[in-house]
Amino acid sequence: MAENNNTSYQDEKLINDAYKTLLDGYLASNHRKKVEIIEKAFNFACSAHAGVRRRSGEPYILHPIAVATIVSQEIGLGSTSICAALLHDVVEDTDYTVEDIETHFGKKIASIVEGLTKISGGIFGDHASAQAENFRKLLLTMSDDIRVVLIKMADRLHNMRTLASMPPNKQYKIAGETLYIYAPLAHRLGLFAIKTELEDLSFKYEHPEVYARIQQQIATSEKSRNELFARFSDPIRKHLDEIGLTYEFRARVKSCYSIWKKMETKHIPFEEVYDLYAARIVFECDNESEEKRICWNIYSEITDLYRLHPDRVRDWISTPKANGYRALHITVMGPDGKWVEVQIRSRRMDDIAERGFAAHWKYKIGEGEEESELAVWLQTIEDILKNPEPNAMDFLDTIKLNLFASEIVVFTPKGELVTLPKDASVLDMAFTLHTEIGTHCIAGKVNHKLMPLSHKLASGDQVEILTSQSQQPQPDWDKFLVTAKGKTRLRAALRHDRRATIERGKKRLDEMLIANGMQPTNEVIMRIINNEHAQNKEELYFKIGNNEIALTAQLLKKDKSSSEGIFSKLLRNPFASRNKEDAAPKEKVNTKKVYTLMTKDGVSNYKIAHCCHPIPGDDVVGYVNDDNDVIVHKLTCPTAMKLKSSFGGRLVQTHWETTSEKFLASVHVEGIDRMGILQEIIYIISTNMSINMRSLNIQANKGLFNCRLDVLIEDASVLTALCKRLKNVKGVSSAMRVN
Repeated sequence: MAENNNTSYQDEKLINDAYKTLLDGYLASNHRKKVEIIEKAFNFACSAHAGVRRRSGEPYILHPIAVATIVSQEIGLGSTSICAALLHDVVEDTDYTVEDIETHFGKKIASIVEGLTKISGGIFGDHASAQAENFRKLLLTMSDDIRVVLIKMADRLHNMRTLASMPPNKQYKIAGETLYIYAPLAHRLGLFAIKTELEDLSFKYEHPEVYARIQQQIATSEKSRNELFARFSDPIRKHLDEIGLTYEFRARVKSCYSIWKKMETKHIPFEEVYDLYAARIVFECDNESEEKRICWNIYSEITDLYRLHPDRVRDWISTPKANGYRALHITVMGPDGKWVEVQIRSRRMDDIAERGFAAHWKYKIGEGEEESELAVWLQTIEDILKNPEPNAMDFLDTIKLNLFASEIVVFTPKGELVTLPKDASVLDMAFTLHTEIGTHCIAGKVNHKLMPLSHKLASGDQVEILTSQSQQPQPDWDKFLVTAKGKTRLRAALRHDRRATIERGKKRLDEMLIANGMQPTNEVIMRIINNEHAQNKEELYFKIGNNEIALTAQLLKKDKSSSEGIFSKLLRNPFASRNKEDAAPKEKVNTKKVYTLMTKDGVSNYKIAHCCHPIPGDDVVGYVNDDNDVIVHKLTCPTAMKLKSSFGGRLVQTHWETTSEKFLASVHVEGIDRMGILQEIIYIISTNMSINMRSLNIQANKGLFNCRLDVLIEDASVLTALCKRLKNVKGVSSAMRVN
């Protein structure tokens, strides 16, 4: 009994301490002090969640308090949002209704709680269709009240901070969907600090060893980095002090995730990431109209000291980003011969950069102006949501493309500004202006020169769109488009023709199956879909109707043989001989336990994904398909990203067993061509390292060569060692693994 009393006392102390932290932060803010309603919401939530605990064992109420604290202190919202955050799980997890919330707290708080309840359990369900539908709900709530999404972001951030208590397969799912949707969404809303933390936490759970190694490397290089920054910053400080500026000058180290992404993209080691840190000057300024002038004064002082990189000046003061970000970025050559990026912003700009739209409340910007900054993006989302039949994954990819896109600014012939994603084409511009202009576009005049539909635009271009009523939209236009609006409008225009083709293909396939004594059942159609590598029925019917798939007897033969293969496979033990038809059924994979990937008697209990070709030593995740087969993907594989965010319940943590089995891997080598270099490369692979080489393709052009090698190896460490040895060959500039 005494132990229970002690536990109860400890819980009460934890809850009261957490609530005090929330209240202290709120009282220190610029918001009007409405403590009474926050107290009421806290007591209501405590009563509703009484006796309930989280998976970690702590009282459940600590989660809503933590979310409310993030909402208040890290995003900067006021009492309405704090109350909604405290109550965000009440309707979903208890017997209280939205009506009860409205009775006690009014319509506005009830409306936000209802919006949060609609999108509960994360954006994604267990199936892709539910995923797209839940994401639609999330985006639709934004046009009603942006605070719904901001509170949802705080909810996800706290869930990520406490992810250690979840089983591994749940960690993969939650980290995957966070990286796939929530981090880009935070970026688009201007919540830079939250976006960075979400990326780092996702990275930590997906690649724990790499994360720990990069953290260690950052810590090890701190002393030399600080010395470099001191040498760079001291002369600048002297100049800024002389002009009487009040400012803060600090170095901001790139996040672990950003460093890793650069290492992966550029195929370079940690030591070669030259922009490991950026310098940031944040100055105090009470008069908003003076900010621009002070930014350029600081620019002038710095460029008097250091040489400017002319191609890396980013003026987001004159033309802010769509998420409200304002700053002046310049890159200069430091005293140690290294390029250093300097970000120049006022205190107000810095708050908005870190905390997004919510920071506007601190600076008393009215609701109308804040909403106008979101209007363009919300309009894009409405266009996407009007598309009645999106393929779930295409829908999410299109959204993500626009969430994370870098931006360019172009001009109409009349000088009006149009913001587009990076790599937008003439056709994107046409669809942005109007659907009719897009569907009848024949070309564009870019800076008075005639350019095709596919021409990529650059910031500062002046673009005139040329149209013709005889022009009709073409399916291959899709590859010229990067904007969500362009893609959805084109698909809508093509849909009528597509439906007719799909109906024609369905009719042809049904007739052929019946003529061959088979019924067009769902099972038969699904087998043909798998054999022809179509995504779904619609794509299969479309390809048949469009004559991309020939309806021949071979198609049905292939189907019959595959049906036998599927049924015999279902009855086969993973390690049984392929010839034994009376073997025991395959044991169901337990997704809550670590699955050992092994090969016995030449038969593997897993399948290698063709999209990324993982090998032992890679960070991998298993996906259990309908046949109870474990398909192994690299964690960084784009398909795995989609699986993590769509089918989290089917993911299984995996472990490679030591095996003598060989795996096919490819290496790309390039460098300066010279006599005898090929013999040296072959000698290292075959003789020196005794690696089995399967194919070699080399091309030389104008003194340079490119070489593609396919080798059989036991694990990733052998491949790493091979690339390292090849880089030491005279003339070789790079050797890297490719899929």
